[in-house]
Amino acid sequence: MFLLSTIAILTTIGLALIRAINGPSTYDRILALNMVGTKTTILIVAIGFLTNRPDFVDIAMVYALINFIGVIAMLKYTRYGQFANSLDPNKTESENN
Repeated sequence: MFLLSTIAILTTIGLALIRAINGPSTYDRILALNMVGTKTTILIVAIGFLTNRPDFVDIAMVYALINFIGVIAMLKYTRYGQFANSLDPNKTESENN
C-alpha cells in the first residue's frame, strides 16, 4: 500500500513538472509549481503517517506555508515586475500602478 501511494504521488508530481516546463503561460507554470509543492506536502504527511512519525506533520505544515508564500511572491513579481511596492504619496492609485 505504501509503495502504491508513493508511486501515485510521485507520478502526479512528475506530470505537474511536465506542465511547469511546457505550460503555455506563466500562470500555468506557477500553478504547476504550486501543485508540486502541495503534492510534496502530501508525500511528507503520508511518509510520516506510515512510519509512525507524527513530527512529519509539523514539517509538512511549515513546507506548505513556505510554498504558499513563494507562490504569492511569484505571482506578485509576475504581475508588477518587482517585489516591493513603491507608492508615491503624491500620485493617485491609478498613476502608481
